[in-house]
Amino acid sequence: FFRWREFSQTTPAFDVGAIVAKGCARPMPPEVVAAYDAPFPDDSYKAGARQFPMLVPATPDDPQTVGNRRAWEVLGAWKKPFLTAFSDQDPITRGGELIMQGIVPGAQGQPHVTLEGGGHFLQEDVGEALAKTVIDFIRATQGFEP
Repeated sequence: FFRWREFSQTTPAFDVGAIVAKGCARPMPPEVVAAYDAPFPDDSYKAGARQFPMLVPATPDDPQTVGNRRAWEVLGAWKKPFLTAFSDQDPITRGGELIMQGIVPGAQGQPHVTLEGGGHFLQEDVGEALAKTVIDFIRATQGFEP
């Protein structure tokens, strides 16, 4: 992760489409890679994308720590239905679902899933299965009142 953060800040060529493709378990068609690159005609448009890795606190005194701790406090009190849908081949967030299921009260008793054949970018690798999971969850919890 620290190498990824360093790369995001120092590489002269921050190729968004190629980066997304590397996080997938399946090859992305060239036109999909191009679609990820389209909003960034040159490097001057990529400042925001380069900052994503910097939003993850790396030390206890990291400026991002305060916001992240607050987010975990909110999640720790979240009683509405909460579903995790992670993939089986994500080297980046693997195991994160167990943390969330243990902390978020609304995650208790939900039909959590591990989607097979997906990498970090589920929408690309297993998009249809992810969409079905979300739609089924919404349908099952539509009448929920906290």
